[in-house]
Amino acid sequence: MSEFAEQPLPFDFDEATPVPMPRGRTPSYMVDHRKRLRTRFMDGGAGAVPDYELLELVLFRAIPRQDVKPLAHTLMAEFGDFNRVVSAQPDRLRSIKGVGDAVICELKIIEASAQRLARARVMNKQVISSWDALVDYCHTTLAHRETEQFRVLFLDRKNVLIADEEQGKGTVDHVPVYPREVAKRALELNASALILVHNHPSGDPTPSQSDIDMTAQMEMACAALGLTLHDHLIVGKSRELSFKSEGYL
Repeated sequence: MSEFAEQPLPFDFDEATPVPMPRGRTPSYMVDHRKRLRTRFMDGGAGAVPDYELLELVLFRAIPRQDVKPLAHTLMAEFGDFNRVVSAQPDRLRSIKGVGDAVICELKIIEASAQRLARARVMNKQVISSWDALVDYCHTTLAHRETEQFRVLFLDRKNVLIADEEQGKGTVDHVPVYPREVAKRALELNASALILVHNHPSGDPTPSQSDIDMTAQMEMACAALGLTLHDHLIVGKSRELSFKSEGYL
């Protein structure tokens, strides 16, 4: 048995049929292609394969008896890059011909793994000394979402990150935020400081007037309770904006 032999997943593999194949044994040319691609990846790492081939590697497990290259190209064309494919909403993924539960499950496993790896680099660590890792985590979690999400990072008196919680989801350009609820949660966690984080699905992290107003309200609420608002990060597609660095705080 090949060292790359795939174990079956609990889904209907016939859900994805971009290129029909005969029943039974997988054609040798496909086996050879998969083996060559895996070997190139294992020998050279992620830099040895372009995005669409990395996506093929993910699809191999979900669709073991089909040629997945056409589907990989379709997904890349639809969403733009590997990150956007992996972080796409299940309903949007399911609208692509050839994508079913097995494919979506594999993509969401990759997304969750990336977020947990990034989260592990910042949780229970002193935020100021690991700021770059914190920004990377925020980018990994939020940059490619299609709707706005608002998160609060809660810190203790030594600025160690003790909790990261989603406070609200919104539309493509708005998410409701309630400063009183955020402050109440900070007290429940015995937090001493906060960092606000949300994304702009448009890709441009420039703050709107409502972003500025909400941050001012949050700063007042924190001050009244003896909490410190360290920063508000807005995550765009390719960069992040810091309210503190830009002089809004």
